[in-house]
Amino acid sequence: MGRRTRADQDAITIEIGYALVSAGFAAAFAFGAVYGPSLAFSLSPEADHVLAVAGGCVAAAVFLARVAHVLWRFTGGPEDDGRR
Repeated sequence: MGRRTRADQDAITIEIGYALVSAGFAAAFAFGAVYGPSLAFSLSPEADHVLAVAGGCVAAAVFLARVAHVLWRFTGGPEDDGRR
């Protein structure tokens, strides 16, 4: 395994940034989908707390899954890039 070129390093950096930003948006959407009913309806404090915790757990799972998916897809590309 040889040294990475500057272009390879830049591509990895951009891909990591994309993974983190898109995972943040997906996690925020997932949290809002779970916790949203608490904001729309007047629920008991216990139900509000349960939805907040459940939303946080779902958001964390979505965040980790999205980051793993994007980075796995990036590293799983074809080995032959046309250079010899």
